[in-house]
Amino acid sequence: MQAEGEAKGQAEGQAGGQADGRKLSRSTLFYYSLVDMPVMMSIFPVIVFIPRFYASDMAVSLELIGTILFVQRLIDVLTDPLMGYISDRTKTRWGNRRPWVVASTPILMLSIYQLFFPPEGAGGMHLFVWMLMLSVGTTMMLIPYYAWGAELSTDYHERSRVTGWRAQAGVVGQLAAQLIPAVAGIVFLMEGTDVVLMLVGSTMLLIMPICTLLTVTKTPPTEVRVDTRVPIMEGLRIMWKNAAFVRLISAFTVASIGLNITTPLYAFFIAFVLGAEGKEIYMLSFFYLSNLLSIPLWVRFASRVGKHRAYLTSLIMIACAHPFYLLLGPGEFWWMLPITIATGISAGGFSSALPNSMKADVIDVDQLESGENRAAQFFATWSFAMKGAAALGGVIAMWVLAGVGFDAVKPENNGEAELFGLRFLFSTFPSIFFLVAAAIAWKYPITEARHAQVRAALAARL
Repeated sequence: MQAEGEAKGQAEGQAGGQADGRKLSRSTLFYYSLVDMPVMMSIFPVIVFIPRFYASDMAVSLELIGTILFVQRLIDVLTDPLMGYISDRTKTRWGNRRPWVVASTPILMLSIYQLFFPPEGAGGMHLFVWMLMLSVGTTMMLIPYYAWGAELSTDYHERSRVTGWRAQAGVVGQLAAQLIPAVAGIVFLMEGTDVVLMLVGSTMLLIMPICTLLTVTKTPPTEVRVDTRVPIMEGLRIMWKNAAFVRLISAFTVASIGLNITTPLYAFFIAFVLGAEGKEIYMLSFFYLSNLLSIPLWVRFASRVGKHRAYLTSLIMIACAHPFYLLLGPGEFWWMLPITIATGISAGGFSSALPNSMKADVIDVDQLESGENRAAQFFATWSFAMKGAAALGGVIAMWVLAGVGFDAVKPENNGEAELFGLRFLFSTFPSIFFLVAAAIAWKYPITEARHAQVRAALAARL
């Protein structure tokens, strides 16, 4: 009887992750999380600095930049679910997730090199081609990688540890993307968007192959428990009948649109509203340091009150904090600091630590109802929503900023109306999205007790 129970637990661990109640080692969590660091190190400058760099330095219009972001995400409608479908069906001696993480690495590195170190005369077409390749490489890496993380453990709270470690590694990458240029500015007086891209791009190209190698060699592989036989479109239709998933992804998407409206405007706001050209890197360092330090607190808070309540708390916090940016004006750069810390702490909950853990619980519900593990398809849909939110937020930011007549090339042409449009768009408008997201997530149904019932039902099938 004891041998049978041990065999069952071992089979469960091999098929879909650590058995319920058993903790993953810190070394496993550390090595698994490493890949997220260089990816996030490079992606955030793409969102924050690339629009400003190509608009101001490469003379690409704001409308064209917004359009490129939008078209790029339309293509993701095909690539994201396709990658999820392929990853779930991949069978190799190295597992079904690891080969894709390895294959995507050179694509990401080449794309970052082309975007961060463009040749002379590069314009809109160069931006479009390499943003598209960056998106393809990111899809190939992150969908299998995130599905891998969901399969490392089946425990409700242990999944928060997995996503917490991964989120911390990602925020370390984002923080490094701010601190490296900040130190260069203080010590060597090197400032400017082009300097940020050069330093961050070089660092990412150096550490990405190292992090990938450590992750794929030191993290145990997982396998899909049941082969997915449902056709891809039918699988997506079944997925959208999962009420908890629909509510979760809808709230996440709406909140992410709000956050991604602010992201590309950060450099514009600091330079043109506060008159602190070149200092955005210092404030962003505080944002990501606050974000990083808050993640363990959100994980602990979620273990006390539940992931759902913690998620709502983070959304309401950022909705209340963001409008205070509207009060700032020229010469008030450091008055931005307490608001930045508050928004950084809030973002640590709703965009980093909690939703991915909640998503893994939703996948369990789907597996119980469908009899199949379609983790990568769920992560593909989530990835598309994340990318779509980033694109739509960027489109709204760029198009509305252009619509109010803002001139990024000749800022001296901007009057009070144009500057107020920038201030309102950056500060107050995103809070509408955060509050709507909180309203959507209010009745999210999966509690710890409900998840325990789902896991027990799944275990009974083994």
